Amino acid sequence: MSGLIPYLLFPGNAAEALGHYRDVFGGELQLMDYASAGRHDGPGDAVAHGQLSGPVELAGADAGADDDAVQMSGMFLSLLGTADPGTLTRWYDELSAGGRVIDPLQQRPWGDFDGTLVDRYGIRWLIGFHPED
Repeated sequence: MSGLIPYLLFPGNAAEALGHYRDVFGGELQLMDYASAGRHDGPGDAVAHGQLSGPVELAGADAGADDDAVQMSGMFLSLLGTADPGTLTRWYDELSAGGRVIDPLQQRPWGDFDGTLVDRYGIRWLIGFHPED
């Protein structure tokens, strides 16, 4: 059984956003459009379901006519200790490009490193690691 997989509804740019996350994290991306899924509540070429499988797993779609697109408040997607420090630093840098840094990736008084950002798609991330010995 796998862990929690965020499912994000995007405001019409799911293919672009999920493609960006594939470029950042690696892995395999599968997309199905509304027409293929038999959905009629949006454009046929809109993403009805997308799944990124790899070191970071995400799922998402373009919000349907009666759906709200994701709005993140009071939460982050956390990648604390999910990869080696070099990989996590690269992910932080790549996700922050075109977005907004909330708190730079930095060493904390307790010795660990972490930082927070909002990426170009409005998704909030907390990324950090324990330094290698």
